[in-house]
Amino acid sequence: MRDAEAMTHGPQVTENPPGDELLTVGAASSLLGVSVRTLHHWDHIGLVSPSGRSSAGYRLYSADDVARIHRVLVYRELGFSLTEVGEILDDPSVNESAHLEKQRALLAERIDHLQQMVCAVDHMMEAHAMNKKLTPQEQSEIFGQDWNPEYQREAEERWGDTDQWEQSQQRAAGMSTEDWQRIKADGDQLNRDLAQAARDGIEPGSKQANQLAERHRESIAQFYDCSHAMQVCLATMYTQDPRFTEYYETLEPGLADWLYRAVAENARAHGVDPDTATWE
Repeated sequence: MRDAEAMTHGPQVTENPPGDELLTVGAASSLLGVSVRTLHHWDHIGLVSPSGRSSAGYRLYSADDVARIHRVLVYRELGFSLTEVGEILDDPSVNESAHLEKQRALLAERIDHLQQMVCAVDHMMEAHAMNKKLTPQEQSEIFGQDWNPEYQREAEERWGDTDQWEQSQQRAAGMSTEDWQRIKADGDQLNRDLAQAARDGIEPGSKQANQLAERHRESIAQFYDCSHAMQVCLATMYTQDPRFTEYYETLEPGLADWLYRAVAENARAHGVDPDTATWE
């Protein structure tokens, strides 16, 4: 994403301009709230490379480097992949003012969407206070446009005769509006963490990937007791049902496959052969 010379030879020792305080990786990490590991990764792929080094050879970030990191963070918050962010930032036809204008427009759209969500949650809270049963349309306001009542009917047709379906119906019946809002928020955070892990190249089978696989299984276990074998069956469906695959692909390209492999390796660590896992 940087020019070939910078990627080949790395940043050079530079004399910082007056008033431009150069920051070490640790200082930049603390200032920006970005992990040192992430900064090293961005340097490695050429997304944000420190523009200088100290006499001792330490990487140093300039004010311009920090500004680029800020732009990366904004685009990432808006859902762009690292590849897309690099292409946007390195486009010679787009200047800094244009970047700021584009980011402002995107943020305004995001704010408008979030405000709509706030109104939807307010409506749910009012309904709960009145002890009102929510309609499918009202439920969709919590779960967004991805929620479809057909999924409920399809799930019942597929698993309606299982103990897990009965258990899930009993547990769901006892959940309050606040419970559903928490489940939605926790699920969104889990998806963000899964996407970030895949994006960062976290290897399935590693400690971090196994922890995420367990969080995924625990999210399912809120509704029914989910074994590691059952989780493998579900993760297999994510790669075989185009609707599930498309959903995870919108979060991060390749995420459906990464999640399956993470679940499979975690199941293997718990004594389950993912190649022969069955719904039990």
